[in-house]
Amino acid sequence: MSTFEPKVIAFCCSNCASAAAQVAEQACWQLPSNVRIIQLPCTGRLDSLHVLKALENGADGVYVAGCMPDSCQYKSGVEKATKKIAYVKKLLEDIGIEPERVELFNVGAGKAQRFIEVANQMVEKIKELGPSPLR
Repeated sequence: MSTFEPKVIAFCCSNCASAAAQVAEQACWQLPSNVRIIQLPCTGRLDSLHVLKALENGADGVYVAGCMPDSCQYKSGVEKATKKIAYVKKLLEDIGIEPERVELFNVGAGKAQRFIEVANQMVEKIKELGPSPLR
């Protein structure tokens, strides 16, 4: 019997979360191999359709890693992302898919360990949920 290894997509802010990812890589901290990072100039630029398309195209889970609310270079990017993720979660719930498959995390630029923890946390959560019903 094979063990389920989820496919997880991480949309990351290029200013904070991606910087944390780079620091983690330099420190030789391993990101789970089943997490794919997509870098965004700002999480505020993320469209709800990007998240839904990722799920439709085979991702078992999607998370957004953005700035801390008080350190967004674009002032309100992470606030916009928070609203979009809430909208996607509601859509998923309405069609009978676990809204927990989509999350948003705040990760500061110097928080490499937090970046790795978030990735591991999301992979574990999706393992518990099992494969996406959209697969």
